[in-house]
Amino acid sequence: MNPATDLWTVVTIVGMALLTIVTRCFFFLSSKPWPMPAWLQRGLHYAPIAALAAVIVPEMVTTQGQLITTWQDARLFAVAAGVAWYYWKRGMLGTIIAGMAVYLPLHVGLGW
Repeated sequence: MNPATDLWTVVTIVGMALLTIVTRCFFFLSSKPWPMPAWLQRGLHYAPIAALAAVIVPEMVTTQGQLITTWQDARLFAVAAGVAWYYWKRGMLGTIIAGMAVYLPLHVGLGW
């Protein structure tokens, strides 16, 4: 590598670090509180659920970018078990355990 490339790399890394610090600390820079409208506060209650769904749902229904075309996929049965547990007991830890208790034997044992 030449010195110009190394300098450009260092400048880019420092710039990205500064931008990250400023954007994450933006709300702490002011001494007065930032009022949020009620509609925004209500919307922020759904943000974690939406983010989780955006990450998890594609993993449950696709394989290498294609929709699952067979019922012999351990993920489908694990999702069904997890959903059933959640609606029965309403517990997150039990949901994870129920899903994994179905997924692991099917995936490891049967190779689904």
